[in-house]
Amino acid sequence: MSKALLRERPSKAAATPAVDWTAIGASLDTRGFAIIPQLLPEGQCHAVSAMYPDGSHFRSHIHMARHGFGRGEYKYFTYPLPEPIARLRTSLYPQLAEVANRWNAAMGVDVRFPSDHAAFLERCHEAGQKRATPLLLQYVAGDYNCLHQDLYGAHVFPLQVAILLSEPSRDFTGGEFVITEQRPRMQSRASVAPLGQGDAVVFAVHHRPVAGTRGTYRVNLRHGVSEVLTGRRHTLGIIFHDAA
Repeated sequence: MSKALLRERPSKAAATPAVDWTAIGASLDTRGFAIIPQLLPEGQCHAVSAMYPDGSHFRSHIHMARHGFGRGEYKYFTYPLPEPIARLRTSLYPQLAEVANRWNAAMGVDVRFPSDHAAFLERCHEAGQKRATPLLLQYVAGDYNCLHQDLYGAHVFPLQVAILLSEPSRDFTGGEFVITEQRPRMQSRASVAPLGQGDAVVFAVHHRPVAGTRGTYRVNLRHGVSEVLTGRRHTLGIIFHDAA
C-alpha cells in the first residue's frame, strides 16, 4: 500500500463494517468490554502491520522493559494519521460518545462529549493535548504487557479500541488480551477477550458505572496482554483523546 493512499483523508464513503451498536452497548454495560468481529479485513491487517518498520509513520518508539511496563514495544503514530487509522478513529467515535455520555451521567460526572470527534480533539488541543495517541504494538515470544490504563492528560475519553492484526495459532500463541475489574470491597475479576485476526475489543479506559443495591457505583478497570509464547503479535490501538 502506497504512502499516498495511507495518508489520504478519511471520506464519508470509507465506512466501517456494519456494527450492532445495541449489542456493543449492552456488553460494555455488563462486562466493561465488547468485541466487534472482523472490523478490519485480513489485507488491511497486513498493511497496517507492515507499517511498523517505517519510522516515518510514528512520533515515538517505546520499549516496555525500560519503563517497567512489561516486555515488548510499541510506536505512537504521528499526524497526519494513515488513512485506515484516521477512518476508524473518526467513524467509531460517535457511537462510543453516546455510551461515554450515558456512563458519565450514571456516575454523576459532569463532563459530556461532543458527537463529532474533531470537536473533541479541539477540546484536547486547547488544553495542550496535541500529540496523536493511536499506536501499533509488537510482541514476540516472552513479551507481555502489564495491567495499565491509558491516561494521557486532563481530557480522557473513557473508551478505547484494540484491533488484533495477527492471526492466533498461525502467527503467534499465547498473548491473550486481559481485562481486570476492581469493585469496591471485592476481589479483582479478570476476563479474557477472545480475538481473531481483524477483531476489535472496545473497553473502558479507566472506570465504568455498575448498578448496585444502593445506587450506581464506579468500578476500576485495567487491561494488558498475557505472555506471548511463540511467534509475533501486532495490535493496533485506537485511543480517542490526544496526549499532552
